[in-house]
Amino acid sequence: MKISINKERFKLYLWIGLAFLLLNLFGDLLNDSTNFVKMIVNNIWLVIYIIVINFILFEYTLPFIKLTWKRMLAAPFLLFTHLIFYSFGVYIWRLIGIALHIYTALKTFDSIQEGVSNLMGFSVGSIFFFGIIKYTYDYRKLKEMAQQLRIEKQEAELNYLKSQTNPHFLFNTLNNIYSLARDKSDLAPESILRLSKILRFMLYETGGAYIAIGEELKIMSDYIALEKLRYDDSLRINFNYDIEDMKQALPPLLLIPLVENAFKHGVSETRSQPFVDIHLSVNQRQLAFFVKNSTEAFPGEASVKENIGLSNLRRQLELLYKDYNLSVQQGESAFTATLKINLASHV
Repeated sequence: MKISINKERFKLYLWIGLAFLLLNLFGDLLNDSTNFVKMIVNNIWLVIYIIVINFILFEYTLPFIKLTWKRMLAAPFLLFTHLIFYSFGVYIWRLIGIALHIYTALKTFDSIQEGVSNLMGFSVGSIFFFGIIKYTYDYRKLKEMAQQLRIEKQEAELNYLKSQTNPHFLFNTLNNIYSLARDKSDLAPESILRLSKILRFMLYETGGAYIAIGEELKIMSDYIALEKLRYDDSLRINFNYDIEDMKQALPPLLLIPLVENAFKHGVSETRSQPFVDIHLSVNQRQLAFFVKNSTEAFPGEASVKENIGLSNLRRQLELLYKDYNLSVQQGESAFTATLKINLASHV
């Protein structure tokens, strides 16, 4: 069976080993500064061995034991083997260093047991040092990965919601043009021209995460002008705004669903005195959007049934902002939608 070594993971152990080396050198320097150069070489020699056995323990042995309960039966043998590595193994590695004239024996031991006992503190201490740093590092990486996955999931959902909003928006707009063409209205060419402007905006301006509020107002104005072509002078539209900075960022087409809803589910179903009141204000990063439209009375209807546009908008707001409020109210002759967003609370 071929065992592959994760080079990136091994680099982590090299960095931990370097930190362990510096910590031990600092302790040795406090005890004896006369042989500091020899102690540096000695510690480097021992840390090389420590890095390898800790890498094997944490990256191979412990994960192997955790995989299945059958492998846990081998745990005592594997852990005993590592105990030998951390005790007699370190002592033998020291002897190899001495034989190669790399390690300088600054201490002499009367027996193997004394030598092993003297080095056990060094090797066992490395287990805790490597283990704490390794698991802390893995925990942070896991949190970062979870955060990244959450962001990617939200981005994917937002893109999906946008992919729903745009066709829905275009479908309703094309229906309007179809009704003009069916009636052979002279306004059909103008409506197609305005639609082309809206399409151009959606293709080239809404691909990013944000657009300027001024751009959102422009597409809103074009949409309102397109809708007005369907109605005679009986339709009253009041559209005004108060914005301190037209360059403030806003997710593209975020406000359009409320305007579209006012026409499609309000004005188009009103038989007399249709109206739409739209007001947008943005001051000190506080956005307030108010849309009120005429509607027919529906006695006995207690709650507002949200269409795809409103439910889609509500979910987008959940993903985009922490501080917002979207409320809708159905009256006897008017439908009101109020949206308030703290633009500084963007997720």
